[in-house]
Amino acid sequence: MELTVPNEMAIEKRVREAGLRPTRQRVALASLLFAKGDRHLSAEELHEEAVSAGVPVSLATVYNSLHQFTEAGLLRILAVEGSKTYFDTNTSDHHHFFIEGENKVFDIDPGAVKVLNLPEPPEGLEIANVDIVVRLRPKRVP
Repeated sequence: MELTVPNEMAIEKRVREAGLRPTRQRVALASLLFAKGDRHLSAEELHEEAVSAGVPVSLATVYNSLHQFTEAGLLRILAVEGSKTYFDTNTSDHHHFFIEGENKVFDIDPGAVKVLNLPEPPEGLEIANVDIVVRLRPKRVP
């Protein structure tokens, strides 16, 4: 399970600073997640990348690790379809395009969307974030 990533020590430190034990599998998965900049991946896509990279990991372990990374603040969860969840390495407040039929997610330019007139949350609660997903499809030719 040797995954040679130049910044493996930085990844291990990042995992540890998030309050997680830097196990081999967590470090390997985090290396795959964070080595390519901001991205949106499903658990199945990360599992495929891990297997291709020679990381022996089960899909259940990938799911568990992604949820642990999310709880630790390393990832942002994005529910696009009822059963399709993506994990976003960009944890800042931002919105997304989703291409239907291709299952592709990408960021909307941060200045392109303004959310106005949000309701007051119920007593004792605060708004954590607002997710806008703009669904796209190829233009229909009449």
